[in-house]
Amino acid sequence: MKKALITGINGQDGSYLSEYLLGLGYEVHGILRRHSVTENQNSRLVKHSVDDRIKTYYGDLTDHLSLTRIINQVMPDEIYNLGAMSHVRVSFDMPAFTIQTNALGVLNMLETYRMFCPHAKFYQASSSEMFGNSVDDDGVQRLSTPMNPVSPYGCSKVLAYNLVRHYRQAYGLHACNGILFNHESPRRGSNFVTNKVVKGAVSIKKGLADKLELGNMDSYRDWGHSKDYVRAMHMIINHDTPEEFIVATGETHSVRDLCDKVFSKLDLDYRKYVTQNKKYMRPEELKYLKGDASKAKNILGWNPEYTFDTMIDEMILRWENEL
Repeated sequence: MKKALITGINGQDGSYLSEYLLGLGYEVHGILRRHSVTENQNSRLVKHSVDDRIKTYYGDLTDHLSLTRIINQVMPDEIYNLGAMSHVRVSFDMPAFTIQTNALGVLNMLETYRMFCPHAKFYQASSSEMFGNSVDDDGVQRLSTPMNPVSPYGCSKVLAYNLVRHYRQAYGLHACNGILFNHESPRRGSNFVTNKVVKGAVSIKKGLADKLELGNMDSYRDWGHSKDYVRAMHMIINHDTPEEFIVATGETHSVRDLCDKVFSKLDLDYRKYVTQNKKYMRPEELKYLKGDASKAKNILGWNPEYTFDTMIDEMILRWENEL
């Protein structure tokens, strides 16, 4: 039985990945950051009835000693580093914490991995935010596209990305990066724009709210489903050679398109309810993302099962049931 260690196991991706690996017969271990309210800490795991089959440990990417203790105890075969300060807009408010967690935290993980279980395979959750506003002439971002991030979050992820490549080349580790474009699900936090729009629209439909405030309506993103993307993580880490792969749908939609789609599915006109608020705007905006996942499709055989529509339908159903 393979042993997997997942940082950020209680996040959207961590919860789906843990379920996927359990289905493959893995022994799953996860690192939790302590929250003052336990229900918030375990909500994605408890709700989906997998926590009794997962061993969890308190730790933090910025606490090197906690990582040493956990890795020595688990001695995993595969390490999935999904833990991060993951909200791009908030990274402008907390740049130092973002860098400490997303960059120096990855350095802590790599050093602990190198020193205590170098036989293991290591996956780093890299991000399309690393590209910033760089885009090739055909309107696509690929592995050869220059990385010019436009947020503290994006900058932190570029450093982590390069650290993984450096440790692989310097120490012969099976360490790889998955550059995942935006991916959503019913488990996405409602302060992220996709679930914020869906929750807001359902709340308006049910008479629980009368407006929805958003930031930039004309930014474009390549949105896929988290379930599809955690399958790709497993394929990437288990590829014969450690490499970098982009995971994306190859389709892009604006936030305005997202609002139109979601509200229309509820027989509403988003223009009557959605307003812009400057406090949700980024100091420097990332305008457009569209990923080329041809390498993952051709080499790994990965293909998404969800469409933009089926993903939104699932998210709407979650909030209709919950509200």
